[in-house]
Amino acid sequence: MIVGIEIKSRSPFAGGASFGDTGAYVRIEGTATGALDPAHPGNAGIALLDKAPRDPAGRVGYRSDFILLCPADPAKGNGRLLYEVNNRGRIMIFANLCAGAAGNQPASAADLGNALPLKRGFSMLWSGWDPVAPKATGLSLEVPVIEGIVQPIREEFVSGTRLGVHEAFKLSYDAVGAASVTVRRTQAGDRRSVASETIDGRTVRLREPIETGSIYEVRYRATKPRVLGIGYAATRDVVSHVRRSDLVGRPVTHTLAFGISQAGRYLRDHLWQGFNADEDGRRVFDGVYTHVAGIGKVFHNTPFGQPFRTRTWHEDHDFPEVAFPFSAAPMDDPLTGLSGSVMRGDATDPKLIETNTSTEYWQKGASLLHTDPLGQRDVEPPANVRTFLIAGSQHAGKAGMPRDAGPCAHPRNWHDPMPAVRALLVALDAWVAEGKDPPASRVPRIADGSLVPADRVAFPAIPGMVRPKNACDAAPLGDWTDPKPAERRYGALVPQVDADGNEIGGIRLPDIAVPLGTFTGWNVYKAPYPDGELADRDGSFLAFAATEAERGADPRASLATRGERSGRLKAAAEALRADRLLLAEDAATFG
Repeated sequence: MIVGIEIKSRSPFAGGASFGDTGAYVRIEGTATGALDPAHPGNAGIALLDKAPRDPAGRVGYRSDFILLCPADPAKGNGRLLYEVNNRGRIMIFANLCAGAAGNQPASAADLGNALPLKRGFSMLWSGWDPVAPKATGLSLEVPVIEGIVQPIREEFVSGTRLGVHEAFKLSYDAVGAASVTVRRTQAGDRRSVASETIDGRTVRLREPIETGSIYEVRYRATKPRVLGIGYAATRDVVSHVRRSDLVGRPVTHTLAFGISQAGRYLRDHLWQGFNADEDGRRVFDGVYTHVAGIGKVFHNTPFGQPFRTRTWHEDHDFPEVAFPFSAAPMDDPLTGLSGSVMRGDATDPKLIETNTSTEYWQKGASLLHTDPLGQRDVEPPANVRTFLIAGSQHAGKAGMPRDAGPCAHPRNWHDPMPAVRALLVALDAWVAEGKDPPASRVPRIADGSLVPADRVAFPAIPGMVRPKNACDAAPLGDWTDPKPAERRYGALVPQVDADGNEIGGIRLPDIAVPLGTFTGWNVYKAPYPDGELADRDGSFLAFAATEAERGADPRASLATRGERSGRLKAAAEALRADRLLLAEDAATFG
């Protein structure tokens, strides 16, 4: 429960800017202090909680930073609370959903892009759930550290990709003694030992140059784990408290949660581990929206967890993320003998919308959201769940994506999936608040041939196109500290494509329905990265030739022979608007 709220600041938001009929907003920053009874059934699943120091009442304490945006005139709000799970301490919704600027301190209305949630009158809340998130983000979480536990663990580092160029490797935990290091060029490559030294118990420095794109595995005896799983309870407690307090200035009728990538995986874990019920058994989130989470959860509620990791073919492949159950539909797992669902099957279940891009099918097993674990048959979601593929998009897709190749062999995918995400978030709100059913799920299917094994995708023979050798697999992991090759794998599948190489199933936004080229959710690396390996969550864009003369051996028709484009874009946009998969304001931008 929350036992104290400290308000640190209250100020006009974004310079006092006004947002449609809602008007101006107020930004409140503070810290929530919580206390957990380890004996309470709602806290029983938190790893290491029973070993944490306790207060005189026998409870374990934590402190979570929060940021709350409320309409300055509460009567102009819609009475609903939209909670965004931060991603490694970062607010994502304004830069992604709203096509605004990145950062946790937007200074003006221009930084907020279309400001969709504000114009619709939501109060918005963020709070600390990840003790690893930098304190400077203003969304940190303080949890106990457990002394006296030592365990062999492993970490991986790749220089030049997600975290930039490494000059040394910063460990997640204090090392007891020296670490050992191996390197391999590719995921399936042979390892060789690398000479290193461990400095100050937290830094490993190699005695040779660090190779760009190679996978370095560091093994060491770690100590002082944090009670990371308190993050789930902190989210539960903060949201439940704010919902029933007077902080927003009026009663909160409904709560929605939204999470992108790691934050979406966190929400899936939050549901599966039972944290959508507060300590009094009340539902925390009435509606949940996950975007680009695939079938993942978070490597979090476990001793020596590393919640920043995200599993793809070339990075973090053998760390916990992919574990049954995958789907909101109840299933049996023939590989592990387990049965279950991400949902609990009781009154605490929210209404759930999950959207994924092509990348999550190629890298994160997203097909297993809507097939059986072996990938042999389609499975319909429960009535309170909708699942969507936003075709032809990549993991980090949003407005203004780079169009150069970067570290990849092909130019990167610039397609923006956010118009569909905006429409479906509005649909989720109407589903929760008004009982209005959202659009039906749109995903590729085994039954109609639009969902297939990766080696059966009928890509056109585009000159210069380097096809992926494989999609990322999904398999039971076993012991993450000493992983072994999987004996059996789940049946992860990927979307089939049309004659232009664009995906058939899912939501085909106008730029995919009336394309300028082939959009994929995968790309492959080029030197000095491991040449030809599946790249980390990047997509590709392979443009059509402008004229037949330029087309050469390309089997795809040139733009010159495809006819007038504007009218077809408008028609595609209008069809999506009619199906509530585009907002009217977004549909008007096409054509």
